[in-house]
Amino acid sequence: MSKYEPLLKKLNLSFNNQEILENAFIHRSYLNEHKKFHLPSNEKLEFLGDSVLSLVTTIFLYRNYPLLDEGNYTDIKASIVRTESLAEVGKKIELGDYLYLSKGEQLQSGKDNKNILADCFEALIGAIFLDQGFEVTYKFIADHLFKDKLNYIVDNKLYLSPKSRLQEYVQANFKVLPNYKTIKETGPEHQKFFSVATFIKTRQISEGSGNSKKAAEEEAAQNALKKLDMYGKI
Repeated sequence: MSKYEPLLKKLNLSFNNQEILENAFIHRSYLNEHKKFHLPSNEKLEFLGDSVLSLVTTIFLYRNYPLLDEGNYTDIKASIVRTESLAEVGKKIELGDYLYLSKGEQLQSGKDNKNILADCFEALIGAIFLDQGFEVTYKFIADHLFKDKLNYIVDNKLYLSPKSRLQEYVQANFKVLPNYKTIKETGPEHQKFFSVATFIKTRQISEGSGNSKKAAEEEAAQNALKKLDMYGKI
């Protein structure tokens, strides 16, 4: 029995070519210690999987959220295919247990590394596409990445930036726009660090910081959303 049988059973998948499947788990660090290994790293499969994931996400959004516009599609796609989301799924389906890693990566808990897991998940998508075709790949992504999570992101508008979400909330509840005020600047001209406060009417709600005013405002807006969600209307 193939060592991948438990994984395939869990994912309700089958593979004609076991080498394509195995290739999805070959991290480049492993090849530094095993230069004569019979398979290359999973990087080309990852590249393919990234493109397939982008296409599947676009089609899924077009089919299932027809009332949203293309700008929303772009923002939603960015939020669902980010490294953290892919790594979360990779960890959930235990891809780390099958990774080929160098001893150094193993000692540094490489099988739980977000970037490695996300890359492996994309490589697995590429492998499924090559071996099983588009429809099987589409179903795999829909079942394991989109299910429940995508509806939650869309319903709660989590695809919007914190500033956009805060603006919607404040306009709906207070009939004004939130204001942002820079309260501190530190560092040399080429390496400034900003602290920004968020105000609703005249009341300060939150603060944020960053290496640009935009980044500081986004963090301040995110902190304001957390506070407003906790305390309700002010």
